[in-house]
Parts: sequence; structure tokens; C-alpha cells
Amino acid sequence: MGDLLAARSQMAVSLGFHILFAVVGIAMPVLMVIAETRWHRTGDAMYLELAKRWAKGTAILFAVGAVSGTVLSFELGLLWPSFMRFAGAIIGMPFSLEGFAFFAEAIFLGVYLYGWERISPRAHIAAGTVVAVSGAASALFVVIANAWMNTPAGFRLQSGLPVDVDPIAAMLTPAAFPEVLHMLLAAYAATGFAVAGIHAMMLLRDRRNAFHRRALAVALIVGVPAAIVQPFSGDISARYVARWQPPKLAAMEGQFRTEAGAPLRIGGIPDVQAERTRWALEIPGGLSLLAFHDAHAVVHGLDAVPRRDWPPVPVVHVAFQVMVALGTYLALLGLWIVVEAWRRRDLAANRWLMRAVALASPMGFLCIEAGWTVTEVGRQPWIIFGVMRTSDAVTPMPGLIVPFLVISALYCFLGVVVVWLLYDLVMRSPITRESDGAAAAPAAA
Repeated sequence: MGDLLAARSQMAVSLGFHILFAVVGIAMPVLMVIAETRWHRTGDAMYLELAKRWAKGTAILFAVGAVSGTVLSFELGLLWPSFMRFAGAIIGMPFSLEGFAFFAEAIFLGVYLYGWERISPRAHIAAGTVVAVSGAASALFVVIANAWMNTPAGFRLQSGLPVDVDPIAAMLTPAAFPEVLHMLLAAYAATGFAVAGIHAMMLLRDRRNAFHRRALAVALIVGVPAAIVQPFSGDISARYVARWQPPKLAAMEGQFRTEAGAPLRIGGIPDVQAERTRWALEIPGGLSLLAFHDAHAVVHGLDAVPRRDWPPVPVVHVAFQVMVALGTYLALLGLWIVVEAWRRRDLAANRWLMRAVALASPMGFLCIEAGWTVTEVGRQPWIIFGVMRTSDAVTPMPGLIVPFLVISALYCFLGVVVVWLLYDLVMRSPITRESDGAAAAPAAA
């Protein structure tokens, strides 16, 4: 493995690991605040138990996310010194603001965890709300920095160096809004359905369990709206990519030729040598319609740029197809849940629905990993789109395979520890039945 591939692989592993904890850190505080609010309104002790357990889970995931985020900060400077030398003055502001958001999240998470009987209920809920808001803000600033890498703005090139730097313009780059919107909705949908799926599995064993019923309801309140709205966010993102990053859109769709009325491809495997996508179901004019809201619009294919500027087409295309398929499943499942709830039916009593929710449990996270692959691999061979190649940004230090293997092993260990801790937290759930009284104290803690 060459040093460039080792450096890229290390970043991919680090980002792929960290993003899962970042996503949960965005959405999990929302669940715990909703549960605590319901406890105050209803007096149902199950909601109090939920809020406390989700707060513990948030603390575990926050700690691991802080470690993996710190590793990423070091990796940016150590693996990509040329990138940081060029971009540091331009995207330093969003990274600084992310630091403030992170500190706020850490401080108020501590207040929330240790303030149950020490501060007023309103102050406690306010602390949880700050954790939720600062978690979302932290993601917002990091994604803004990434958006700048896709559509760089806020500077002028002079002799290959950035001058006249405007950090505000860099934060308002065209990719910022679609990326932030898509990422935040994905976080709420993925976490909501992951939690709902776990409790749906428990309800398939015991559908009268009051704890799991309430947990399912709160998780769906967060996950369902986000999953249903996400396709509209995807439409905004697709139109942005079509305008600002045509090679990425071409790789996403396996579109090799520039043509009017380009078809939308479902499935298929791009054959780069033959410059065609095989075995795909093609909908005539579909891509032009979705990208430009005009079925006859011209879509730029990969032939519009030199081959050395092509991203890895098969990887991007397959990742995009996986993201769309899983996102569609979550959106349709969300609509099914809305219909059942509107008819005032008992969701937990519908075993097919519970099976579908349980099946959806990992899908949101898989969807996020696939979407992040589309974003990052689809930008290649550029680390800053159209400005700096990834190969020009990597450190000249040899032997990068060693830190890649060490970091990968560390993440595997941390992953096993986190899964064990969360599994233990879920399996020690209360067993109070619905008919035993919703407000009864939990049988186990």
C-alpha cells in the first residue's frame, strides 16, 4: 500500500468511525429532553427512566466521539500539511466555532448528568436543550468546513496562494446549506430509527412492556419526520451537485456521456473501460428532470472533464445507490407509521410494522456512511475541488501504513467496548408491563 492510499484509508476509517458518534451526539440529546418533558407532563416514571438511561448513553458516546474527533484533528495536520497550510486561514473560523459548540455541549452535558436533584426542573431541561442545540451546532460548523472543500470560496488565488481571505464568504459557500440540511436530517432519522429498531425488537418479544413502548414512541417522534423530509433535502442536494460539481453527479449516476434528456439509472455497475453503466434500469429523462427540473436539460457526463480528473466511478455510483435505497426505505416506513398513528392503531401490536422498524435499525447509519462516501470519494482527485489535488496535499513522511494499522486497531477496540456498554444498558431495561400501571416504578434499573 502506497503512502497516499494509506493516508486516505486512515482518514476514511477515522471519519467513518467518528461520524457515527457525531450523529448520535446530535440526536440523542433531543430524545432525552423529550422523555424528560413527558415525565414532567404525565408523571409517568417510565419517561424519567428513559431520560436517565439515554443521558448515560449520550455520555458514553460523547466520550468516545471526543477521542475520535481529537484524533481527526491531529490527522488533518499530520497527514495533510499542505492542505492545512493553504486552507487554515480560510476555514479556521468554522473550526473555532465548532470548538466553542463542543465545549458548551460538554459543560451542559455534565450539568444535565449531575443536576437531576440539584437544579430546578426548568433549568435541567434547559441544560439538556443546550446539549441538543450545541451538538447540532457542532455538526453545522464541521460540515460547513467540509462544504468549503467541495465549493471553495472566500479567497483569491495569487501565485498559487490564497489572498484576500474572507472567512464569512468561505462559510457561506454554495455547498453549505444543502450539506448541513442533509446531514442534520440524516442524524435525526438514523438515530431515531436506530433507537426505535432496538425497542421494536424488544417489543416483538414482549409487546406489553411499558418501557419499550414509550421508548419506541419518543424515538419515532424524532426519526419519522426527518426520514420523510429527507428526500426533499436530497433533491436540493442533487441540484446543487449538478450545478457546482458535475463530475461528482456524473459518477453518482454512472453518466459517461454529456447528453440532453439524460436517463435516471437505478442499480447497475459502471464499466469505466467501456464507458458505460451495465445492468441498470434506465428511466428516460429522469436524471435531467431531477437535476434541473427539466426532462430535456443537458447533463454533463464524465466526458466533459479529462479522465485524470474522474473520481472512482464504481465506488461513488454504488455508494449513491445504497444511500438512495436505504433512505427510500426509511421514508416509506415513516409514511407507514404516520398512517398507522393517524388511524390511532397500536403500533406495538402490529408485528409486521415492528419487524420493519427492527430491520431499519442499522439502515440510517449505513445510509450516512454511504452518503459520506459519495461526498468524499466523489470529490476526488481533489482535496479542495478544482484547487488542490489530494496527492499534492499528503505528507512526504514515509511509512504511513503503520499509523493506519494502529489507528484501525484502536477503533476496533473502542467499537467493541462501546457496543458492549450499550448492549448492557439496553438489556437491563425495566420489565414493567403496560397493564401494571404506567406510572409504576421500574422493576429494574
